[in-house]
Amino acid sequence: MKGTCHCGAVELRVGLSAGLASARRCDCSFCRRRGAIVVTAAMGGVEVVQGADQLTLYTWGTGTAQHYFCKICGIYTHHRRRSNPNEYGVNVAILEGINPRDLGEVPWSDGVNHPSDRTP
Repeated sequence: MKGTCHCGAVELRVGLSAGLASARRCDCSFCRRRGAIVVTAAMGGVEVVQGADQLTLYTWGTGTAQHYFCKICGIYTHHRRRSNPNEYGVNVAILEGINPRDLGEVPWSDGVNHPSDRTP
């Protein structure tokens, strides 16, 4: 699938691991503010076709999750997951031909109580 930011400076080629069936939201402190629905791609399933120099990276805490945004328009495109660093979460709204509204009710992940935040 083709994905682009709002201004078109960043273009991704995305291969989804489980198609749109993997769609979900997260309620961690960052995701609930961002509000995006994400779908799953394996680490090799996201290719930056153009605009790699226009992507900026945001991390915090452990630095495991790596969130990418277009420097020009600010659109969140994808992130390396904290829950599985071998996967990307891809913003479903950047995917060509997909309207998030058409997905209906999307399940939530409990990011507030993420296992990696628990003391062993």
